[in-house]
Amino acid sequence: MTQTTTRMMKWDNMRRVYVYSVPTRIFHWLNVLAILTLILTGYVIGNPPALMSNKEASFGYWFGTIRFIHFVAAIIFVLNFIFRIYISFAGNKYENWRSFLPVSKRFWKSFWQALKLDIFQMKGKEMIIIGHNPLASFTYFILFIVFIFQIISGFGMYAAMSDKAIYQAFVWIVPLMGGDAAVRFWHHMATWFFVIFSMFHVYLVFYHDSVEGRGMLSSMAGGWKFFKKDIYLKKEN
Repeated sequence: MTQTTTRMMKWDNMRRVYVYSVPTRIFHWLNVLAILTLILTGYVIGNPPALMSNKEASFGYWFGTIRFIHFVAAIIFVLNFIFRIYISFAGNKYENWRSFLPVSKRFWKSFWQALKLDIFQMKGKEMIIIGHNPLASFTYFILFIVFIFQIISGFGMYAAMSDKAIYQAFVWIVPLMGGDAAVRFWHHMATWFFVIFSMFHVYLVFYHDSVEGRGMLSSMAGGWKFFKKDIYLKKEN
C-alpha cells in the first residue's frame, strides 16, 4: 500500500464539521485588531514618552492622535461585543451562549479533565469536543466579564470629557470605584489580563492543532474542523 493510498484512506474516515460561522469569524478577527490597538495605544497613554521637539506644542498633536485611535478602537470593540452577544442567540449550537455557562456537573468534570491535559500536561483520556472545550468556554466566560468591566470603566473615565448622554450614563463609575486614579489603575490591570490571555490562547491553539490535527488553527479562517466519522456520529447521537 502506497503512502498516497494510506493518506486517502485516512481522509475517507474523516468528517468535516462546520463549527464557526462567518459572523463569528468576523467577530474574532475584528476583536483581535481592536484589542491589539487598545493595548498598544493604552500603554502609550499610560506611559507617554517624552518626545523632544523644537516645534510649537500646537503643531505636535501626536498624543491626541493616539487617544483618538484608542477611543475609535474602543467604540469598535463595544459594537463588536454587542454583535457577539447577538451571535450567541442567533448562531449555531457551537456558538450558543449556553456553551459558555459553567452551570452543570458535567461541565466542571470536563473542565478539570481539560485543565489536566492542556495546562498540567498530565496523562488522561483524550477529549473529543466539537466546539469549545469546557476550559476554553470558562475562560471566554471570564473574558466576557472583563470585556464588560473594560467598557464600563473606560466610558466612566471618558464621561468627564464628554457631555453626551451615552457617556454620562457611566458617570457613576468613578465615584463608586474610589476616584479617577483607582479606575485607571484597574482599567490598566485588566489590560494585562488580555495580554496574558492572548499568550495562553495562541499557545493552546497551536498545541491542539499540532497534537490533535483537527484543524483548530484553520477553523477560525474557514470555519471547519475535522473528526473521525465514528467519533463525530457518536458525539451527535
